[in-house]
Amino acid sequence: VCAMNPCKCGWHGHPTHPCTCTQKSIDQYLGRISGPLLDRIDLIIEVSSVEFQDLSRRAEAEPSAVIRQRVNGARDIQTRRYAGSAITCNAHMDTSALREYCKLDEACTSLMQQAFDRLQLTARSYDRILKVARTIADLDGAEQIGLSHLAEAIQYRTFDLGSQG
Repeated sequence: VCAMNPCKCGWHGHPTHPCTCTQKSIDQYLGRISGPLLDRIDLIIEVSSVEFQDLSRRAEAEPSAVIRQRVNGARDIQTRRYAGSAITCNAHMDTSALREYCKLDEACTSLMQQAFDRLQLTARSYDRILKVARTIADLDGAEQIGLSHLAEAIQYRTFDLGSQG
């Protein structure tokens, strides 16, 4: 798990608090994270800051026990899927396992090709998207990776760090 601010002052992109950084300093700040390092991170998402009213609100959240149940269900699916192999979870799939367990239908293949071209994905990020999509499908109880699973996984790779290479 990694975290970073959007810029040195931490306010870039905030709707009400002004950022004091120049675009050049923002680019330099974000440039400290290399493309090859980012390529090894499965989920890359931007999280906006939390406002006071959201922190002070006492809204009901999904109980941890319910989330734990869903995660344990997905882990059980993976345990059964990989029984008898050295693989213990989706993150550990090798190339042959990816081919076997992450088959994409025509619509998914088309979406993946669009994402690959538009986001200039690498082979490593392509594999990571498939592993995340497989996990999302498992959490959903789906046998095959569907378009919604793949689209969600792609969303987790679209954070733009400017001119990363």
